[in-house]
Amino acid sequence: MDIQGGSNVALITPMTPQLEVDYSALEKLLEWHVESNTNGIVILGTTGEGSTITMEERTKIIQTSVSCVGGRIPIIVGTGTVDPVNVLELTRNAKENGADASLIITPYYVKPPQRALIKHFTFLADAISLPMILYNCPGRTGIDMSTQTIETISKHPGIIGVKDASGDLNRVEPMREAVGKDFLMYSGEDDQGCEYVTRGGDGVISVTANVCPALESEMLALAYQGDTAAAKHINNKLIP
Repeated sequence: MDIQGGSNVALITPMTPQLEVDYSALEKLLEWHVESNTNGIVILGTTGEGSTITMEERTKIIQTSVSCVGGRIPIIVGTGTVDPVNVLELTRNAKENGADASLIITPYYVKPPQRALIKHFTFLADAISLPMILYNCPGRTGIDMSTQTIETISKHPGIIGVKDASGDLNRVEPMREAVGKDFLMYSGEDDQGCEYVTRGGDGVISVTANVCPALESEMLALAYQGDTAAAKHINNKLIP
């Protein structure tokens, strides 16, 4: 499916008290998001315990998600890590099991320079024909992907968007100008999502949508349509 803006939930991975993946609860959550007008499902990110899930569990989570709601709502899979060879393996696994796109974070801890970020992401996009969303989260990774770097990478046809968790709202307008209107721009900060979209972003990859998906979706749709007052009214309810 085509990847959309709006509210893309950074979905939790439900667990049983025995710390096993609760696939029945996962299916119920996925259906709830379809009913709540969530615009996309992001599985196996940080909120979904992506770095602590085994490969066998990961495969079954993707397969369960695709089997349950595939074709009705886009499914994006977190496949980022430090080692590009491992990222390739995780991304191939996502594609083979029916994902619509990948979400790939900058390599963390090692602090690659900007030229290495360009090489990293273009290498991955060249290797696997699965639409990719970049993920910039400098507070957690130790490296900040610059607007100029994102502009360069955005020219690759396989790279379709960015999740921006820099927390800097002043980046939105210059980034939009740099990447053009068709490149998807998501906020990774729920408390800034309303303003991020008002300033020219497309949506949020949202943790809040795990709790209030219908309100999150409605708020971001209003913000995108330019109904700022109505969007802020809902945002005030969501801020707590």
